[in-house]
Amino acid sequence: MDPPEECLSVVMPCFNEAATVQTAAKRVLESPFTQELIIVDDGSTDGTLSIIQGIDDPRVRVLAQPRNLGKGAALRRGFREARGRFVVIQDGDLEYDPADYAVLLEPLLDGRGDVVYGSRFLAGRPHRVLYYWHSVGNRFLTMLSNMATNINLTDMETCYKAFRREVLESIDLKENRFGVEAEITAKVAGGGWRIYEVGISYSGRTYEEGKKIGWKDGVRTLYSILKYSPLVGRRRTRS
Repeated sequence: MDPPEECLSVVMPCFNEAATVQTAAKRVLESPFTQELIIVDDGSTDGTLSIIQGIDDPRVRVLAQPRNLGKGAALRRGFREARGRFVVIQDGDLEYDPADYAVLLEPLLDGRGDVVYGSRFLAGRPHRVLYYWHSVGNRFLTMLSNMATNINLTDMETCYKAFRREVLESIDLKENRFGVEAEITAKVAGGGWRIYEVGISYSGRTYEEGKKIGWKDGVRTLYSILKYSPLVGRRRTRS
């Protein structure tokens, strides 16, 4: 697929990713789809900010949060700055591969979809084998999200979400931390946008390697599923 000019804004929230962020940014910039890379440093204390400020590429824009506010807050700031036709979320670690942008963007480029989720659970792409109970929790939260939104995703918690920019401009995000994944899903589903899902590769990391999400984030995600559910919202309106 030949990427069109001025196609993609990549929004990369990062917190204490000094060991990986430079390599992650390099991979993003190697993609022919990338128009701009917006890196939002979320109050890092390990030198991440100085590393990203040293990346010499005119497509890179660095935004620094005043303190650690959370992934959701960093995404909101990055989304406001995005100028491309499409926007992709990219973490500052090496778990997700920008080589998958072609398959992720295909339903947007050919006009079939408005939002695309990159699923780690669809067959056909390589995956590092890690935590069983983490995958069980992910599938459980995805199931609850599907029940609350009446859509049938396999991986609601995936980092890789791609949007037409108009979609992001139409939703008002509130969550500051990892609950933003469920909030995005609920508001996209409630807006009636056309959602596609494609299989992606995944090279998950261990907690020793820097993985940050924990059980408290799962509890907040559950809260967000219930709070932002378009089905729950309609019942409240009728009552």
